[in-house]
Amino acid sequence: MLSFVLRRFASLVATLVVASAVVFTAMEVLPGDPAQVMLGTQAQPDTLAALRTKLGLDKPAPERYVAWVGGLVRGDLGTSYTYSTPVSELVGERLQVSLPLALLALSLTILVAIPVGALAAARRNSMTDLSIMGVTQVGIAVPNFWFAMLLVILFAITLRWLPAGGFPGWGNGPWPALRGLILPAVALALPQASILARVMRSSLLDTLGEDYVRTARAKGLSEGQALRRHALRNALIPVLTIVGLQFSFLIAGTIVIENVFYLPGIGRLVFQAINQRDLIVVKSVVMLLVASVIVVNFLVDIAYAIVDPRLRRRG
Repeated sequence: MLSFVLRRFASLVATLVVASAVVFTAMEVLPGDPAQVMLGTQAQPDTLAALRTKLGLDKPAPERYVAWVGGLVRGDLGTSYTYSTPVSELVGERLQVSLPLALLALSLTILVAIPVGALAAARRNSMTDLSIMGVTQVGIAVPNFWFAMLLVILFAITLRWLPAGGFPGWGNGPWPALRGLILPAVALALPQASILARVMRSSLLDTLGEDYVRTARAKGLSEGQALRRHALRNALIPVLTIVGLQFSFLIAGTIVIENVFYLPGIGRLVFQAINQRDLIVVKSVVMLLVASVIVVNFLVDIAYAIVDPRLRRRG
């Protein structure tokens, strides 16, 4: 198990290095002068020169890359030109919204999708199965921002149970803050739960066709007992991949939902930085999001080894 983890960790580090080089190169090959982009076409030459010096653009690209990566390792993400604030502080403030939102949405996704997918597999080709597959198809097809507006109309405007938008902050207590995240989390969870339920059903159907499951049923176990005791655990292996990818998506892909509900999260920070041409924020936050995807995939690999001992023996 230790050798398996060490190899995966070495792969994680190598992937992070490659990803940082790709992000840095992508920002370098953008047409135009970054300082000119940030200040606009009417900026004075001396102002442009001062900003280039502040950003380190007067230094060679390899030297700037090493300095940038060194800063990332130390936790120094640079200073936002728009806000005149360290990017790490901006990210820390926004993570207080985006991370709980992603965790809440992922929890809803798992709590709904796995039982629903298992039920559809257990009732294969029945009316229950067909109904579940139809609902999940609609859940995948419906845009989450449109579903979010329906939730606002029903639960915020009509029933007045939940706020329509905004985030009161954790300083006002956990319940008011959670109330502000419930509707966005449900809107984010709908398409993810639909996808995960279909993957769970497909994986479980494949597992139920294996010889060891048929043997368990031949020994006297009911279909439900064979499913719970033998099939479910092995069916979770491909589901773990989807869960890991979904968590990364929920952290990085909440731009639309956070703007619909006026939530000050990571997605809205990236959106504002792009509009304000704050390339320092864009580059550092994109790298952090890429790193989160890579780290989550590393944790998924470790979860694989825990769920499936065959991976440890191969290691």
